[in-house]
Amino acid sequence: MLRTLPGKRYLHWMHRAYLGLFLAYLATPLLVVAVFAFNDSGIPSLPWRGATLDWFIGNGSSRTGMLFDREIAVSMGHSLFVALLVSVLSIICGTTTAFLFERYEFRGKRFLYLLMLVPLVIPGVILGIAILAFSSTLANGLEAYFDLSVDALRPGLALVVLGQFSFIATIATLVISARLRKFDRSLEEAALNLGASPVTVLRTITLPFLYPTLVGCGLVAFLMSFENFSTTLMLVGSDAPLMITMFNRMRQGSTPELNAVSLALMLGSALLGLAGILAQRSRPGEQNE
Repeated sequence: MLRTLPGKRYLHWMHRAYLGLFLAYLATPLLVVAVFAFNDSGIPSLPWRGATLDWFIGNGSSRTGMLFDREIAVSMGHSLFVALLVSVLSIICGTTTAFLFERYEFRGKRFLYLLMLVPLVIPGVILGIAILAFSSTLANGLEAYFDLSVDALRPGLALVVLGQFSFIATIATLVISARLRKFDRSLEEAALNLGASPVTVLRTITLPFLYPTLVGCGLVAFLMSFENFSTTLMLVGSDAPLMITMFNRMRQGSTPELNAVSLALMLGSALLGLAGILAQRSRPGEQNE
């Protein structure tokens, strides 16, 4: 409802009630998970048996917290490795592709742009199956005709990186392109006329302008990669990331330790988002718009 239009009082209350119910619907499951992560019970359900930190830091024979669970720690390391690699590759590829589409005209540009968007409209499971089928066929062909075994083409972290990169890089390209489209190119022309080299112009003028977007894209790419499940499930091998490990354990039943991991992920995502906002606001010398 527009604030400038007159309306009846009960419509305003209905609007607020709707918003309240919607926010409660989103927040209640997260709150329940957070609360039961501290429940002193082996089953994440009522009744409440007191507060404990065992599911976070426990290291006993009967209770092992998330910090001392070797499987959780190893899978978290795999997720961090994949997320960092995908983030770096997505930012590099997204930046160069954004410059390609925004600064140059070439034959087939519109077709290539539409082709870049394809991974965004394909479900993650289908995308994972397609990449797995293609890589397996290629690996089998190399092994059959050239007696060459390429482990990177088999299910594993390399394919997980490739699968996540295929759609996260597209998102990074779109966001960076939108920012680059707002850039005043006369600033670059003035610097070039004053004798600056193209590399210097890129380093001192263009990239500082793109800095907030690069930081934001990096954080979003990291979170999307770290928390991705559907595509990762199709491409994972023996080295399972955290989401796959949690899924395998959930098939045997929910545990308070999984609630503790979920709470840690929620807090980590919130902190990364806050860090991104602070990094963008505190950037010195950013061009005013």
